[in-house]
Amino acid sequence: MNAWVVSADAGDATPLLAVDRGNFPTLVDGFGAQAKRWCATNGFAGEAGRFLALPDADGSACALLAGCDRRDPVFCLASLPVRLPEGRYALDPRGLDLDIGDVALGWALGAYQFTRYKKPARAPAQLVVDAATAARVAPMVEAIGQVRDLVNTPTEHMGPVELGAAVRALAERHGATYREWVGDELLAARFPTIHAVGRGSHRAPRLAELTHGPAGAPHLVLVGKGVCFDSGGLDLKTSDGMRWMKKDMGGAAHAIALAGLVLEARLPVRLSLLVPAVENAVSGDAYRPGEVITTRAGLSVEVDNTDAEGRLVLCDALAYAVEQAPDLILDFATLTGAARVALGPELPALFANRDEVADGLLGAAGAVRDPLWRLPLWRPYLTMLESHVADLANAGASRHAGAI
Repeated sequence: MNAWVVSADAGDATPLLAVDRGNFPTLVDGFGAQAKRWCATNGFAGEAGRFLALPDADGSACALLAGCDRRDPVFCLASLPVRLPEGRYALDPRGLDLDIGDVALGWALGAYQFTRYKKPARAPAQLVVDAATAARVAPMVEAIGQVRDLVNTPTEHMGPVELGAAVRALAERHGATYREWVGDELLAARFPTIHAVGRGSHRAPRLAELTHGPAGAPHLVLVGKGVCFDSGGLDLKTSDGMRWMKKDMGGAAHAIALAGLVLEARLPVRLSLLVPAVENAVSGDAYRPGEVITTRAGLSVEVDNTDAEGRLVLCDALAYAVEQAPDLILDFATLTGAARVALGPELPALFANRDEVADGLLGAAGAVRDPLWRLPLWRPYLTMLESHVADLANAGASRHAGAI
């Protein structure tokens, strides 16, 4: 992710001027008649997503005009690292007044490449920023890069063992306490649903726990769904539905990276991180439709569909979190596909049982232009999860309100 460089001297970098249709006429006037003709010849008038290099007398680029939408300051220039020629660029104050931190973050995210298995075709262009900006943006870049790396890694190299190892490595890095329950230890410690979902795989399920901070501090618990691969179990997914299910541990990846940000920032909290890590596989020991599991919270749950495994994996971890009476629990999960149907691929669903927490999250999301959309925890819909043999089922016949 180190596609941007720190330098006090941007003299050897090509000036990069952010433009839009509003400031373009005045800005290009400042470069003279030749530059105006060059822009007209290339049909460039500051359109978002386009860029144009202005040549000097010997044909070298003396400046680069980059059209952008200032309403999206983080990502308005984020496509440039892999579109511009390799080299160094520096944001020029003659262009739009953009926050250099926003630009640097977007630039670094746009330059991301997953290179574990494939060599990159090229190096991304570099953005020159000052040391203070780099220090401010680096933790977020590292955290988002970690989420992407964890999710992009195929399941054979990112199973329950490796996901637990990521939590352990974070604990070791920050002097936190780490422990885990593996395989049948989950039954002995009363985590039956995590065990049930993961028992069908040759790789044992586990619950990884990190704790850090003084007992008297406000207690924050982060929980992340760690289904390292979801075949659907005996209710097998289609080929298309299964193709990208290495990503079903995305909630765990997010929780791990967020815990890293909390620890890096030394926030005055007692932090707990819980990652139930399983593979939902098909085998003779896989859990079956119609089975009844009694959860850690004492509720009996009939398995209506083995592909509704995320809620089973999470319920024991959440019950364990609640037992500790924390001040706040944040839970992250790729759960469920119905949320994506409802809101599309770029708008995450938010559920909350405390309005003040939801309002705070929505306000923060708006401030950093990374929106969420709150969906209701609508209790009357519990009737859709009624079971004839248990307290409730893990899924129902209706496709209505699937995310809720």
